[in-house]
Amino acid sequence: MFDFVLYPVSAVLWFWHKAFGAVFSPDSGIAWVLAVVFLVFTVRALLIKPALSQLRSARRNQKLAPQIKKIRERYRDDQQRMLQEVQKLHAAEGTNAFAGCLPALLQIPVFLSLYWVLRGFTPGAQSNHAFDSAGVTSFLNADVFGAKLGNWISQPLADLAAFGTDRAHMIAVGVPLMVLAGLATFLTMRMSMRRQDNPNPQLASITKAMTYLAPVGMLASGLFFPVPIGVLLYFLATNAWTFGQQQVLTWFVDREEVAVQAAKPKALGPRPGQKPKR
Repeated sequence: MFDFVLYPVSAVLWFWHKAFGAVFSPDSGIAWVLAVVFLVFTVRALLIKPALSQLRSARRNQKLAPQIKKIRERYRDDQQRMLQEVQKLHAAEGTNAFAGCLPALLQIPVFLSLYWVLRGFTPGAQSNHAFDSAGVTSFLNADVFGAKLGNWISQPLADLAAFGTDRAHMIAVGVPLMVLAGLATFLTMRMSMRRQDNPNPQLASITKAMTYLAPVGMLASGLFFPVPIGVLLYFLATNAWTFGQQQVLTWFVDREEVAVQAAKPKALGPRPGQKPKR
């Protein structure tokens, strides 16, 4: 059903695997690790423009937060009137409360396609979109410090042994990937919270809780659910990119706002001792 998205993503992974496989062995773990990382970086780079639009929209809405807070307090007993007044405010300022959601929604299918392409490397699969059976076997046999990209930590010992690995090697590789991915997620969400003044206290509390729950959930999912090492590598790459991207785009938007403020004409007042003109 989503082949129109999965095939292009798979083709990008195929390209990077061929590129790094020409330098290293095509069946080596390093070639596959770099292919997965650069797949994430390539796709995320293509999504920088909508991410920038989302940040700009969030900044515009953030400036209205004090006024929205006053409206909520004034009409706390009249939800319909509250919504009407908030809509009037956005209309007057030329903003949209949901403008920042659309770019994020457009990115969801791409993120899911990255995940499902990596999950498509399963034992016995004759193909995985752009990859034939040989490509699937190559991915499954790729070795990263004794762990296999297609296996997961909670997998039965017999299955791990069949692929030439064991629980100790899977934990030694998988846990650091989960910890680093969780740390990148925590830092990204914490930095985002510091720059936002949410007028809704309940939503602010939920966001704060998610700052801690999301990294813990990532660690738990990698330990107790069938999440292959290749997918954990994807989590780390995409979360690290998100953290770096947020730093860069925030700096860029800050510079934009400073430039806009500097370009505004300043009101000229009378010189010291000079009477104002009437």
